[in-house]
Amino acid sequence: MTFKAEYIWIDGTQPTAKLRSKTKIIAGEPAGLESLGIWGFDGSSTNQAEGHSSDRVLKPVFTCPDPIRGGDDILVLCEVLNIDMTPHESNTRAALTEVSDKFAAQEPIFGIEQEYTFFQDGYPLGFPKGGFPAPQGGYYCGVGADEIFGREVVEAHLENCLAAGLAISGINAEVMPGQWEFQVGPVSPLEVSDHLWVARWLLYRTAEDFGVSATLDPKPVKGDWNGAGAHTNFSTKAMREGYDAIITACESLGEGSKPLDHVKHYGAGIDDRLTGLHETAPWNEYSYGVSNRGASVRIPWQVEQDGKGYIEDRRPNANVDPYLVTRLIVDTCCSALEKAGQV
Repeated sequence: MTFKAEYIWIDGTQPTAKLRSKTKIIAGEPAGLESLGIWGFDGSSTNQAEGHSSDRVLKPVFTCPDPIRGGDDILVLCEVLNIDMTPHESNTRAALTEVSDKFAAQEPIFGIEQEYTFFQDGYPLGFPKGGFPAPQGGYYCGVGADEIFGREVVEAHLENCLAAGLAISGINAEVMPGQWEFQVGPVSPLEVSDHLWVARWLLYRTAEDFGVSATLDPKPVKGDWNGAGAHTNFSTKAMREGYDAIITACESLGEGSKPLDHVKHYGAGIDDRLTGLHETAPWNEYSYGVSNRGASVRIPWQVEQDGKGYIEDRRPNANVDPYLVTRLIVDTCCSALEKAGQV
């Protein structure tokens, strides 16, 4: 027998990487990562090589059932390597692996809220051509054909993610017509990042069948409309057990050059979204607070009440690379907690 394996990888497009994929027919039965070999591709067509030396390597790192094709077919997320088997410069997963291993004893986990916007014929889904809908307000978690657009795509995507065994934990309509969100986690840094990339691929692929596209543009419509983020929820074992560690983590994210060090890797176009309006803090100012959606980092009200839990970094854009954002947060917060003896 044979099965189809869809090899998925992240390309080298700047300033925001794109997903690519191609199909390999494999003899035998699916038997996990061990049964999958490396593969190659033309890096000159994906902004990952020059034409005179264009071969690049795909190394499988995560696999799951393919809910689109069904049967024994699988999706295969890959890292991109050079032909000497070193990580390609566009491969941000390799650096996360090192940091994740370094701080594994602190048991960091993440939940990422992925916002996105549907477009059709050049307009956000639900926007009248040449005009604007009613102001935002009723669309968030709304119901009814006058306020909700694209639910059939969202439900199909949710079912596909569940069938693939991804750690998807919820969906909701967002504040602008055609804007939605799904959540992945809480799971480990590598797991949340791998699952989010595959969930993004499934979003684009599912939307194809409905004749719409999905974008992670952080400000898909200029003006008085909310942008699209990837709010990143984070905790360690110490944070889940005590409030002092919560404050240490919040303080560490604001120390010295850390705010700008993080923000410059939190997605292209971040200054368009983090304006201080529309439930954001200014991109060049750092703040944290309890139940404050206008802060850079929010401490949920129940966390203060319980004296333990997690924090939400509200700065990452919808188009952020999850390998980058999780690595930065783990490195900054876990280093600070280790230094403070809160591990």
